[in-house]
Amino acid sequence: MEAQKMRETELIFIPFPAIGHLVPAVESAKLLIKRDHRLSITVLIMKMPMDKGVAKYTESLQRDATDGMKVVELPLDDSIFKLVWESHASFLSAFINSQKAHVRDIVADRVTRSDSTRLAGIVIDFLNTAMIDVANEFGVPTYVFYVSSAAFLGLTFYLQSLSDDHGQDITEYQDTEASLSVPCFLNPVPAKFLPSVGLDKEGFASTILSIARRLRQTKGIILNTVLELETHAVMTLADGKTPPVYSVGPVLNIPSGEGTTDNQNSDNPVITWLDDQPPSSVVFLCFGSLGSFDADQVKEIAHALEHSGHRFLWSLRRPPPQEKRELSGEYDNPEEVLPEGFLERTAGIGKVVGWAPQVAVLSHSAVGGFVSHCGWNSILESLWYGVPMAAWPMFGDQQILAFEMVKELELAVEIKLDFKKDFYTMNSAGIAVTAKEIESGIRCLMDGGSEIRKKVKEMKEKTRMALVEGGSSYTSVGRLIDDIMNNSPE
Repeated sequence: MEAQKMRETELIFIPFPAIGHLVPAVESAKLLIKRDHRLSITVLIMKMPMDKGVAKYTESLQRDATDGMKVVELPLDDSIFKLVWESHASFLSAFINSQKAHVRDIVADRVTRSDSTRLAGIVIDFLNTAMIDVANEFGVPTYVFYVSSAAFLGLTFYLQSLSDDHGQDITEYQDTEASLSVPCFLNPVPAKFLPSVGLDKEGFASTILSIARRLRQTKGIILNTVLELETHAVMTLADGKTPPVYSVGPVLNIPSGEGTTDNQNSDNPVITWLDDQPPSSVVFLCFGSLGSFDADQVKEIAHALEHSGHRFLWSLRRPPPQEKRELSGEYDNPEEVLPEGFLERTAGIGKVVGWAPQVAVLSHSAVGGFVSHCGWNSILESLWYGVPMAAWPMFGDQQILAFEMVKELELAVEIKLDFKKDFYTMNSAGIAVTAKEIESGIRCLMDGGSEIRKKVKEMKEKTRMALVEGGSSYTSVGRLIDDIMNNSPE
């Protein structure tokens, strides 16, 4: 019997429509389908017109269909997006609520149709917790696919407990020198590393607390992490107050063949340039889809690279125009923000590009270090390929993730842990990172005999072993599937 005809249990995935949330959620769906032929998954894609990467990615999903997975795009209500400029705190809630009616119709269809397929659960992003209401209407269990670290999840619950159980105003931690004893961290956590958007007195603090409360109402939390990487944090989540957690990572979008010779990237000029560089000689600088700097900061980075003498590949992004709904983009002419003559002087050892195929770059033998914003996906990719990182976080959960990597796990070096940019304006909070600081971090990163480099190589092996039969993540995926099957509505 064909596999498709044997599928009898369905899940609906509702990722948040940002590429860093969407890709790992889809990859986790593929993982579940591959592990159990009884499962089929429908992925619902919400739309945000400012993120063109989501549209391109969705097109690729539709084009390269996976057996057992269906992709459905929800209608776009463009009127919602004016709230981005009127009230940042209101936008997230309004956007998700505007999609609930579409999701409700789809769930109703799945629940009432007469075929033998059962709807076993809805898997949401932690930013989509309002969809729990839809699941509850139909008596369908809700799971969360969590796209950050176990430690950050534990921190979120800790802040919620401070507010609800101890009556503390968490916004008072904004711009203080206090440290917190957070159960999921072995080290005291400086308040200055807490996500500033979550301490916003204008409304986002209450949103973060509301999300934490709703996460506790779910049937289970699927973590894109590895038990061997975050052992302490994962263990502290087994506290009797948190739903069961399933560490299934690293869930990555890794091309088949594991190398840089895949069809998609073999002719890329970035990869061609790397092919000509010595092993482990290149430092790669890339700060994600939102990672950009003003002209003064760009010049500091350029001076640091030039003075360090190391070979480099730099993904340089243009800040988004303030008057437009766009993410960071490409420079028509990078020389307009670089020091005069920089490209000519570094032509023999460096390459400045716009977008770079990050996974293909990190997998290349020429890359010996990664200067990163410390997004969780980037962290997992660097560990998968055994490339040590230098941490330069910007906003959101990145300061905490950088703190976890540098101070808690000692798997990265520091460039500037307390650098912050405003999430909405993309402006920094007045903390410039000097060329001297950047150069020092790069030199430390590229030290071939460093203890961190050895620890990263060891973690590379542990993350890979976690996914094979008998490994911690493989076993956790099995437990998750058993839970889904045993609790499916009849």
